[in-house]
Amino acid sequence: MTIPTPASFLWGVATAGHQSDGDDTTSDTSFLELTAPSVFAEPSGTACNSWELWERDLDLAVDMGLNAFRFSVEWCRVEPEVGAIDEAALAHYEDVIDGCVARGLAPIVTFSHFTAPHWFARRGSWLAPEAAEDFARFCGVVMDRIGDRIAVAVTLNEPNLQRQLAGGFLPPEVWEAHRANLDAASAAAGVERYRAGNVQIPEEFDAFEEGFERAHVAAKAALKARRPDLPVGLSLAVADDVAAPGGEAERDRVREECYGRWVRLCAGDDFIGVQNYERIVHGPDGRVAAGGGHTPPEPDSLGGAVRYIHEASGVPVLVSEHGINTQDDAERCAFLPAALASLDAAIADGVPVLGYCHWTLLDNFEWIFAYGPRFGLHAVDRETFVRTAKESARVYAAEVARRAAAPVAR
Repeated sequence: MTIPTPASFLWGVATAGHQSDGDDTTSDTSFLELTAPSVFAEPSGTACNSWELWERDLDLAVDMGLNAFRFSVEWCRVEPEVGAIDEAALAHYEDVIDGCVARGLAPIVTFSHFTAPHWFARRGSWLAPEAAEDFARFCGVVMDRIGDRIAVAVTLNEPNLQRQLAGGFLPPEVWEAHRANLDAASAAAGVERYRAGNVQIPEEFDAFEEGFERAHVAAKAALKARRPDLPVGLSLAVADDVAAPGGEAERDRVREECYGRWVRLCAGDDFIGVQNYERIVHGPDGRVAAGGGHTPPEPDSLGGAVRYIHEASGVPVLVSEHGINTQDDAERCAFLPAALASLDAAIADGVPVLGYCHWTLLDNFEWIFAYGPRFGLHAVDRETFVRTAKESARVYAAEVARRAAAPVAR
């Protein structure tokens, strides 16, 4: 059953500055990419050159019949040195947000999509005692310039991701590579502790999450002080956690570990962003099924994830990311309609969903895996940066149009 969506429902694509814009040379991630031994397969470089080609990217979203566009404002560009605001960078983001509005795209702005300034990492990143204050100041600067035109604000992108990844997604040698990269970066930067939100070591997970929690609270206060009506939340990496017979206690333990802090923190927020890519099956002794419990992509995992987060938090849900990594676009074409049908079912059962943003518009830089994964609805030539729509872009557009045209039940 196709559920008709109201005009206020946000149908969009999600993007991130470092992964698409390219050449943010003052970021912590760029420094880590270029410091050997690096955990990153290769440097991001110019990425998709979206810093220059942002108008083309917005037009691609319009071509799909979307009404929302999620992007991040990169702190390292706005404040490349502590206390030094780059007015040209702010003007760029003002152009982007005005471009969204002019095209009928609701701007969904992420204030921290993993990357941060190099100077912030030299201070210890989110572990530093002044981190929340620094972040809130940056949020205030951005709000003062473009806050009147933001439709939805996401403070932090997936502050729980590293802990989730440590539950079995990445092998032990990757965490040792994280440690080696951070040690080398500390030496290269001439500091005792160079740290970054998206390259962590397990013994610091708790401290990072405490820092993220303080940052979210401070950022939300800064945003709401300037616009009390602005919908504010954060996004979480959320698997569809399923219990095999006898695995209920293990599933609930993992849920508490990965999401408990956040659903309690965000119980008073306007929404929680759900970013779902997988289902995990839990047995009495841990993960089960293929890949140690990390199953192949399951389209209906989306419905399970949004149901759980709403039930646990009591607040509305925004699907701020969802997609599939595949070299075979035919697989994405089959995946998308089935996944959206699972979202329809959750909405029909009363889950308040504000919108859906597909990850991602373009084949882009996927962090430590660099340019190997393929999540995009459009291919990008690495040399010319020409964007080419895949069949999945047309499938997504058709799914959106079908829901907009569906008759409302009486």
